[in-house]
Amino acid sequence: MNCLPLSLNRRQAGALLAVAWSGRVTAAERRIVYLSAKQDLPFWSTVGRGVRSVALAQGFGFVELDSQLKAEVQLENARRAIQDKAAGLVISPVDSQSAPAVLDLARKAKVPVVIADIGTTAGDYATYVKSDNYRGAFDTGSALAQALKDRGWQQAPHALITISLARKNGQDRTNGFRDAFKEAGLGKEVALRQMQDYSAAETQRYVAELLAQHPQLRALFIQTDQPVAGALQALKAAGRSGEVLIASFDAMPEVEALLTHGTLVAVGMQQPHLMGQRAAEALLSALRGERPPKQVLVPIMVGTGKNISNLMPQVNKQVFGR
Repeated sequence: MNCLPLSLNRRQAGALLAVAWSGRVTAAERRIVYLSAKQDLPFWSTVGRGVRSVALAQGFGFVELDSQLKAEVQLENARRAIQDKAAGLVISPVDSQSAPAVLDLARKAKVPVVIADIGTTAGDYATYVKSDNYRGAFDTGSALAQALKDRGWQQAPHALITISLARKNGQDRTNGFRDAFKEAGLGKEVALRQMQDYSAAETQRYVAELLAQHPQLRALFIQTDQPVAGALQALKAAGRSGEVLIASFDAMPEVEALLTHGTLVAVGMQQPHLMGQRAAEALLSALRGERPPKQVLVPIMVGTGKNISNLMPQVNKQVFGR
């Protein structure tokens, strides 16, 4: 059984696939292909490790291809995987609007697909495995709202730096957070910025702009992991560290220290390794001719300075895939 390492870029993977899938594939060498939205983001690389663990344990090969947040690359990756006789696909779409094109391609080729995260606006698929983004964002927002109240800052403005709102998970995170603040009586949202490249540098720029435009800003909700580092850098550069509370979604490796020291107030932690495992299990079920559940919901853990030490065993396993 062959399997390609997770660190391959698209060109390298394509070259190896051309050799590995040259028409001499036996049943025992069938491969599960994971189409990652952006391979170098920790969340999606951990989803890939979860898919890989189940695929290899069940005797399948595994390949991960990087869509680089580009719909055209995603579609080409899917086309190549189907052409080269993938047994099935797990996809974390670039966005919900781009997913139907891949699903249509796979349907015509009779290749089963499971969606892991983000979602789709249309199309046929075996199972959609998703985090409970609304509930997780609501609980994270509630923790941030309480922290603001504890400091007497309930009337201060706040802002959101979101993932793409073209994604269903982005919509759910935004709505969950807003509903939590509404329920807590905190409604002074002064800005929303959508990430484009999901980098720390991008969010650092956004936060620097927000601090200049809204000097009374007291809270930020940042909807994914790596950009948090950019926000912290912007606060430090402006001399505002500790003066603006941050809640985030998805956990960086140093999450325990960040929460324990109060650098972050709350983190909504998806379980990407578990998500990848559930996606692969659903796909293998479909390949056996069974009918897996149409939707599988993976719960969100909300970490704070008070509970993070107790959560770390599960965080290490299912958030970081260690």
